[in-house]
Order: sequence, then C-alpha cells, then structure tokens
Amino acid sequence: MRQKIVRLTLVGGVVFLALLLLLATWGGSPDEDDRKNGAATGTAKPVLPSAGPVTRLTVPPQYATDRGWEIIGSSPDVAVSHATGLLAYLERSKDNRYRLRTVDTATGELGWRGKAWRQPDPLHYPRLATVAKGDRQFFVTWSYGKVGDGLSPSSTFLALDLYDVTNGNRQRVEVPWSGAPDVDTTGPSIVISDAKANSTLVDPVTGEVSELSADKLKYPKGCSACKQLTEVHGQTPGGLLLGGAREFWVRGGWFSRNVAPKGADKGSGVVTSTTADQVLAKWAPAKKTKRAATHELWAVHDAATGEVLTSVECHRPAIEPGRFPQAVLSPSGDYLIAGNLAFDLEAKQGRCFEDEGGAAHLTLATVTDDGIAYGAENARDASEALAGGGLPVAMDFATWSTERLSRNARLPGTETTGVGVFRWTDRQDRTHLIGYPRTG
Repeated sequence: MRQKIVRLTLVGGVVFLALLLLLATWGGSPDEDDRKNGAATGTAKPVLPSAGPVTRLTVPPQYATDRGWEIIGSSPDVAVSHATGLLAYLERSKDNRYRLRTVDTATGELGWRGKAWRQPDPLHYPRLATVAKGDRQFFVTWSYGKVGDGLSPSSTFLALDLYDVTNGNRQRVEVPWSGAPDVDTTGPSIVISDAKANSTLVDPVTGEVSELSADKLKYPKGCSACKQLTEVHGQTPGGLLLGGAREFWVRGGWFSRNVAPKGADKGSGVVTSTTADQVLAKWAPAKKTKRAATHELWAVHDAATGEVLTSVECHRPAIEPGRFPQAVLSPSGDYLIAGNLAFDLEAKQGRCFEDEGGAAHLTLATVTDDGIAYGAENARDASEALAGGGLPVAMDFATWSTERLSRNARLPGTETTGVGVFRWTDRQDRTHLIGYPRTG
C-alpha cells in the first residue's frame, strides 16, 4: 500500500511522540477509497492546545510559533474556505495519482479526503482554488492535457473536479478544449476562456456546461474599443465580465462608461483583477488635467452594480507591467490589496505606496481581518514575496504605515480562523504547510 506522509507534528514527551507516530500513518488505500462514493473521513485526532510543530520558522510577531500544526508533502497550491475554516491541499503518489485532503485550520485536525484519481497532465500538480455559488462553496481542481493511446488521434480537454466543502462529495466535469485555457474561479460559475472572447461556463452546483462564442457577447452601443482585443475577465452576479482595448462591461448589465470614478476619462477603463464581489480597474485621468500625463486612477468597483467603492491615484509606470497584480481580499472582505495598492473598503479609503518619484518598491501579498497586510520591498510580485524574496514588511491599515520585519521572516500565505498558514520547502524538496495561531 503506497502512502504519502501526512502528519500533524506534536512535541513534548513520550505521549506526544506516540501520537506523532499514530498520525504519520493514515488508514485506507487509494484503491479502497475508490470503491466508495463521495469522500472518505480523515483519521487524525485533534491537535492539543499545547502542541507545537517541530519546525519553527521566523515569522511576523503577530503569530505564536510555540504551538500549531504542520503538514508535509502538500501541493504548491492550497485553497481555503473561510466559511468552514477548512484548508484543502493535494497529495501526489508515486504512480501519479492525486488526492484532495483537508485540514481544520483552527485545530489542525485532518478532515475529509477525496478519492485518488489520475489527471490528463501527469507531470504537474493540478491547480486548486475555491469557488462559491449562492450559499454553496466548492474546492475545485483542474488540469489540462490529452487523452489517446498513441494509435488513435488524441484530443485535449480540461478536467475539473468539484468538491463540496462541507462533506467532500465530488463530481467530475471534462470540457474539450483546444489550447492552454484560462480558468477563473471568482464565481458564481467557473469561467474557462481562451484569453480572448470565447468562453465556456461550468455551474459548480450542477456541473452543467454552457458555451458562449464571441459573436454572442452583446457589445455596448457606441463602444468601438470594446470590439478590439476583447477578453473575458470572469463572471459577476449579473453576468459575464468583458473588456476591450479600453472600457469594460457586464453582458446584459452595467457599462464602465456609466460608472467611471470622479476625475477619470470615462472611455479609458481597463479591468486589471477581480474577486467574487469586486472589480479592480485602472483609469486615465480626465484629458487636459494636470496629472493626465503622469498619473492613473485605480478604482474598486462593486461587481454587481459597477459602483465605485473607493479609488486612489498612482504615478503611471515608465514601463507597463506584463501582468497586473492579483487583488486579494481579507476573509471578511473589509480590506483589499493588489501590488502596491491597499484599500479599506469599509472606510472607503485607499493608498498607493510609492516614493516621491513615483517608483513602487512595495508589493503586498496577504491581508488579515485585523487590518494587517504582509508583503515585501523590492519583490517583483506577491509570489516572490511569499517565497522569501525582498525585504519583508507589515502594513497597518489603522495608520497606513509600514514596518520592516526580520530580514528572514516568512509571510503567511493566507489566514483564517485566526491561524496564519506558512509554506516552506525542505532539503528533500517537500513542501511544508505550517499553521501558527495569531497571538492575543
């Protein structure tokens, strides 16, 4: 029976050591689980309040490293359900089978686990995210590849596995697809696109698949720029979100020209990032104004109505980035960060972190409900900051001030149930996930 080591690491005394050995081996083989419907239940016992992980990282002072939980052998991607406090990750066995597992972030107790399966791309972990529709929430994995025996023509498809976060019930959806797909899981449907105007929608509740070709997009009247470089950005509660070379709109809903922030050129809006409930867009200042040539407006729009929730002004970069920073929300939805931008949505305030010359040296990567954002100076993007690049910093929304952390401090990749989740890779190239509780 092949088993991958997944353990909750406990320290202190013979009893803890015995418990560690018990947790290092979990029951049930992949073949045994494959004969069952739905998900299997995890067998690990709850972590004791006094437990502490063997690995103690240098982290921001807001977290306690003398207790928590640790998992060894996780996938690069993880997904979090803030509603349940579950974190999902993937395990890979030597025969290139994959299994989704969950852990309760508050206690470290292993939750349900999915059945083992194979994917069309055997060399890489599937991607993993969370998607929600109404009051239902799902963990979704996806992988793109080919099927064929080498003798008959092969076809390419995208394989998606959808797991109900509450019980692990799974359904698979396979979508024929030509070319590398873009997959958006901000919801309420999963949107698969070709990075242009063609898209396919997958309903996470029913698994229903519907296609929408470029000739059915319903461009806004009088928007010639909408038909240039048209791109599907995702879905809002009111419909599909699309954008052209300039200006953007919701199919059958609102149009950016009618919801432009004050002081902006109404025909200049460009979508840069989305969340489940917000659209982050970049705008040019109104023409012939003093800052039109040197600055840009960044606005957070309500995804349902297009209403501007808050905006901030930044210097225009000397070189336009190849990829805009991804917007990240705090679990409560009160704070939003993206690169060197930070927004307090509750207070309707924003801040652009740049020096007097307009250079942006700060990249924010994670934000918590306590109003603390973590990132790094001189990091190219959030991924590099989380991997230990640059100089780690913490930004406090209460004062809009930044504080440098220890030079080798690890940053939380996410936080939920008051527990920060940290990642590091050991010398055996195994990924560790460590949950440290917030102090106080």
